[in-house]
Amino acid sequence: MNEDVIFRAIAHPARREILSLLAASNRSVKELTATFSISQPAVSQHLRELRDAKLVTSEKVGLEQRYRLTGTPLKVVFDWSSRYRSFFDPSGHAWRFAHVVGKAPAIKGARTRGRCA
Repeated sequence: MNEDVIFRAIAHPARREILSLLAASNRSVKELTATFSISQPAVSQHLRELRDAKLVTSEKVGLEQRYRLTGTPLKVVFDWSSRYRSFFDPSGHAWRFAHVVGKAPAIKGARTRGRCA
């Protein structure tokens, strides 16, 4: 997949918001449209861009299409941005914990009441 397609897909704020919504749960076009002040055809166009970048997939459930996030292509963005992490995370702590979901991070070398943790 061409990386530019992924970056173009996430460039628009409405598409980023759609990705955020789909990260929380699968949704129909109707459910997505209800959260925006844009028309259903506009939401459908954004979904088409995201589908072309393989960031979302859809499945027919009853009479509607249900969309879900396929986050794997976002690794391209993560890998690209990692080149610049020293500018916003010089210690590297946030990067080490980016892969830990639902766990409290244990910071190596952190000091707790004068002792190493």
